[in-house]
Amino acid sequence: MSKYTKAYAKKLVSEMTTEEKLSQMLYASPEIERLHIPAYNWWNEALHGVARAGVATMFPQAIGMAASFDPDLLYQIADVISTEGRAKFQQFSSKGDRDIYKGLTFWSPNINIFRDPRWGRGHETYGEDPYLTAELGIAYIRGLQGEDADHLKAAACAKHFAVHSGPETLRHEFDAHVSEHDLYDTYLYAFMRCVKEAKVEAVMGAYNRVNEEPACGSRRLLQTILRDEWQFEGHVVSDCWAVNDFHLHHGVTKTAEESAAMAVNHGCDLNCGNAFLHLGKALEQGLVREEMITAAVERLMDVRIRLGMMEGYPSPYAQIPYEKVECKEHIQLSIEAARRSLVLLKNKDNILPLDRKKLHTIAVIGPNADSREALIGNYMGTSSEYITPLEGIRQYAGEEIRVLYAQGCHLYKDQVEALAAKKDRFQEAVFAAERADAVIMCLGLDATLEGEEGDAGNAYAGGDKPDLRLPGLQQELLETVAATGKPVVLILLSGSAIDLSWADEHIDAVLQAWYPGARAGKAIAEAIFGAYSPSGRLPVTFYADAAQLPDFSDYSMENRTYRYTSCKILYPFGYGLSYTKIRYYDAAISHTRCSVKDTVTITAKITNEGSYPLHESVQAYIRHKDKKAYEPGFQLKGIQTFYIKPGETKQAEIKLQARDFAVITEEGTCVLCPGTYEISIGGCQPDGRSRELLGYETDVFLVQREGEEERIGY
Repeated sequence: MSKYTKAYAKKLVSEMTTEEKLSQMLYASPEIERLHIPAYNWWNEALHGVARAGVATMFPQAIGMAASFDPDLLYQIADVISTEGRAKFQQFSSKGDRDIYKGLTFWSPNINIFRDPRWGRGHETYGEDPYLTAELGIAYIRGLQGEDADHLKAAACAKHFAVHSGPETLRHEFDAHVSEHDLYDTYLYAFMRCVKEAKVEAVMGAYNRVNEEPACGSRRLLQTILRDEWQFEGHVVSDCWAVNDFHLHHGVTKTAEESAAMAVNHGCDLNCGNAFLHLGKALEQGLVREEMITAAVERLMDVRIRLGMMEGYPSPYAQIPYEKVECKEHIQLSIEAARRSLVLLKNKDNILPLDRKKLHTIAVIGPNADSREALIGNYMGTSSEYITPLEGIRQYAGEEIRVLYAQGCHLYKDQVEALAAKKDRFQEAVFAAERADAVIMCLGLDATLEGEEGDAGNAYAGGDKPDLRLPGLQQELLETVAATGKPVVLILLSGSAIDLSWADEHIDAVLQAWYPGARAGKAIAEAIFGAYSPSGRLPVTFYADAAQLPDFSDYSMENRTYRYTSCKILYPFGYGLSYTKIRYYDAAISHTRCSVKDTVTITAKITNEGSYPLHESVQAYIRHKDKKAYEPGFQLKGIQTFYIKPGETKQAEIKLQARDFAVITEEGTCVLCPGTYEISIGGCQPDGRSRELLGYETDVFLVQREGEEERIGY
């Protein structure tokens, strides 16, 4: 924040009455005509495109974007989203339309850690790894906000702070008990970096309690950590109606006035909900001081000034034309993002890409084959065109190849037609498969089954998945079609890991497509027929035995995610196949002995020895060889993405800073520790399952870091 905007905000607020100040702390803030402050609704969403306000370019859901492992791509996507958000805001405002979802304060990204594959909102995140989440979150925030902090293009919001990842059905009353090690090692890391490095303008509190304190009224989270330790200067917004939970469900206060006062006193500036309607009475009762109200409103006015909403401080982005919304260039980027999101999990005998010359008939089967819902995820906008996998395959196949379609089964019910017998679409699927040269099965989930409590219609778990199995009759349909003996390619559209143990053993090829965006059927078809090679990597672990997962409500990281798990892994974090051959060689490291404070550089040559160009994601992992039981194993600490043409060689170079080697102790302190560290560089984790699947070893180096143990900042 500049001194000018702070002074401007201070002057504006000084001229407000108490009632006017209180009115500006509600998400639907009314006009103050005499001060030339227009009405403003703070609530807007931009998880993977401008949401809920009509037509906008729709990108892959966040988990799909994360599979690119490419911060530069996320920056480009977020830059497009803020461009469209600006264009829409200017047009809406010019017509006097200041409704919800039409502002410039985007409550995105969601940087919670996807610690458990059953969590329904996991597909809103960037996966299970704190480092990857931080890198992608920083890029997304910078793309949304622009390069000039004093003239924000839009305002991003890191959510949900903190320790929030289900269960959805309990979120209004749940107390997440978390150790100091897990708090700082896993749950706060991405938030810390988004605040310190990306200068995110807003932070949204979570619904749950964290170690007894409600997150939206936590002195420790909002004051001690966020503002004191991290020097956060932006504003804090509550999750929607979360402050009411203080007295209605958490039982930490008795009245709405006490809840509102608790939130404000501990650092919450803006209320999504209606609890702050009671702040006037809280003031009268002496529960909150007016200085706290004033400070909160000054922060809110400051961001509105920097967004160009006040007189005398215009925005350089105000002239972005409406024609930028869903323009040709933006649509092309959305399709490219869909291509980059696809993860090839299995490709037996290189069945993919399919050879058009050898095909006369293709069967496209499954409840997600022609489903728009399976394209879009949640928190979505409206596309002017949708291309489902079936439509994309038909378009690509052209007149030469006949495409047969069968729904096969409902997404989760036992029959498609209400009066029909169970499995009423099975035989049609068999007929189609028997007549085809190859079968493309489109199975999985959509956001009606996994999503936010209240939005998802999952009758079993309120948005969360009860288990990792394909719902309804889908697994039986897959086995029935496979029994025809025809080659089967499985396209899985889901926002999270599914148990693919049977498919891994019996199906020829598996492609994870996530919720890939409005026109992604084009990208899926192109991948199937070899117009390009898939290059995505898994941002989450696919488990082979979900029975080993800890209790969903246990927030200990023990046996969770690739960093801590001892579960049997089917497809590891960071894994993904392609249609080309990438060779890593001449790997080297700058130091084998160094101080605990030194930077270490790791390098490798990468050659594309195949026939497809590829976006290759180079990954560097670190493990403290003498680690204590509570410390993680190998953990991602460096990424670099190259576009490599056939026959081309690139040099990867990843610098690992002292903080990358730091250990979070059981007490939650961040320390540089002497000892032996293992460092790997390659296209995957240095784990046994990745070696088994990919058929090559990842280079691992030992580094002896010397000196005294030293505590550092987070």
